[in-house]
Amino acid sequence: MSLEVTTQDCSALTEAQLEEMLTIEGAFGLEQFQKAQQDWVLCTLARLDGKLHGVTFSTLERIGGTPCVLLGLMTIKRTAKRDSILKGLMGEAYHRALMAFPDEDVVVGSRFPIPDGLEAFKSLTDIIPRFEHRADGEARAWGKRLARRFKVDSTYDDKSFTVASGGQSGFLDHVSLKPEKISDEITSLFKGVNAKKGGVLIVHGWTMAESLVKLGARS
Repeated sequence: MSLEVTTQDCSALTEAQLEEMLTIEGAFGLEQFQKAQQDWVLCTLARLDGKLHGVTFSTLERIGGTPCVLLGLMTIKRTAKRDSILKGLMGEAYHRALMAFPDEDVVVGSRFPIPDGLEAFKSLTDIIPRFEHRADGEARAWGKRLARRFKVDSTYDDKSFTVASGGQSGFLDHVSLKPEKISDEITSLFKGVNAKKGGVLIVHGWTMAESLVKLGARS
């Protein structure tokens, strides 16, 4: 198995590359990929033995001076190798963050319609929201900032970190290989998310500078 993960500017994507993304057969269509190309700065492609298995549209930026990795859209092909693809895409995101923000703590945020995708954030700390944790004012403020940045703040609730509808222009599209191992604590966070109406949960976490050195290292 040969996994190749590369990143390029979204502006350099060709129509053929956008159409190739349809072969992933995930949650998104061509119009959503085209919109993501306009909305985000970087596009990461994960190929397994030459075939496209995953894609991420993202941006590295500062919000209120704090370094952030914003995962606007990610989708992964539903195969037995999907965990390796997810690991490769996240590893590339961390590497880009390490290059852009050396020696700094970094916020990572995305949208999730179902619990499965939170596997992507397993290496982060201080994840918000989390089970039986009452978020303080600063944590809720981060939720609001991300909702505005994702342009879904019109139906966003800062107490539950949920977007009621119209929040799925992009999100982290990953279906777990082992859904039975998703904890009840994780599942409970999605109690108020109506995915059929376009609802999502906005989740963010931190990677400390010393952790980012390891997470972002080239293997």
